[in-house]
Amino acid sequence: MKKLTPFLISTLLVFGVAACDNASKTSESAPGNPNEAPQSPSVQTTEASQKDAQSETRRRQLDADIRAREQRNKVTGGDADRAKGDLSSEVRSKLEANIPKGQLTVDATQDGVVTVGGTVNNQQELAKIERLAKEIKGVKTVIVKATVAPPTN
Repeated sequence: MKKLTPFLISTLLVFGVAACDNASKTSESAPGNPNEAPQSPSVQTTEASQKDAQSETRRRQLDADIRAREQRNKVTGGDADRAKGDLSSEVRSKLEANIPKGQLTVDATQDGVVTVGGTVNNQQELAKIERLAKEIKGVKTVIVKATVAPPTN
């Protein structure tokens, strides 16, 4: 039994880490990888994403997330070097708050390169992506692979 317990724990940790290695997404139906070919979302998917992004609960979550990051940055002296997961999560939150109808995937590297893929509903939303992402401290380069794909019936 003494040998079985560490084996089970290490197995859970290995599978848990593998399961968490996903790109951040602004909606459940966004592609899992920013390099995937974007597909037009259905009207129902777009409406569900917008409803979720604009819900009071989600708005409070985003606001609390942004406040917590700002407080952490103040404590650490505004450090721009951060984990890639933290950077992609922060960019995803910013895009989700400002482009609620988008179905975007965000992937970041340690050196501040952020890749955004997926779809948005119009050219204005597409044009916002780079500007919004660069507002996040630590983002040096933004690669936009997202496309305009209005909802289909």
